[in-house]
Amino acid sequence: MLKSKSSALLSLLLVFLSGVLVGGFAYRLYNVSVVAGPNNGKKADPEEARRHIVADMRVRLKLDAHQVDQLQQIFDQTRDQFHQMHDRMNAESQAIHTNHLEKIKTILRPDQLPLYDQWRTERERERKERKLAEKK
Repeated sequence: MLKSKSSALLSLLLVFLSGVLVGGFAYRLYNVSVVAGPNNGKKADPEEARRHIVADMRVRLKLDAHQVDQLQQIFDQTRDQFHQMHDRMNAESQAIHTNHLEKIKTILRPDQLPLYDQWRTERERERKERKLAEKK
C-alpha cells in the first residue's frame, strides 16, 4: 500500500511539473512573439521601405541606372498622387462632418445649443487625450 501511495504521489507530481513546464514554455513563446513583433510598435518609415524595395528590385531584376531613375520617378509620381487624394479626402471628410454638426444643431432648441457645444468640447478633449495615450 505504501508503494502504491508513493507511486500515485510521484505520478501526480510529475503531471503537475510537466504542466508547469509546458505553461512556462508557452508563456515565454507568447511573450517573445508579442514583444518582438514585426516593428516593435514602430510605424514603418515609407522612405526606408522605398529604398529597400528599389534596392531589392535593382538586384533581383538587374535594373540599370536609367531604369532605377525611371523607377524613382514612378515612386515620386505615385506618392504625389496619394498625397493629393489624401488631401481631397480630408477636405471632403471635414465638409461631411461640418454638415453633420449643422444638421444636429437644426433639431436642437435654443436652450440646448450651449449644452450641445459644451458636450462637443468635452468629447473633443477626450478624443485628444485618447489619441495622446495611444501614441505612448
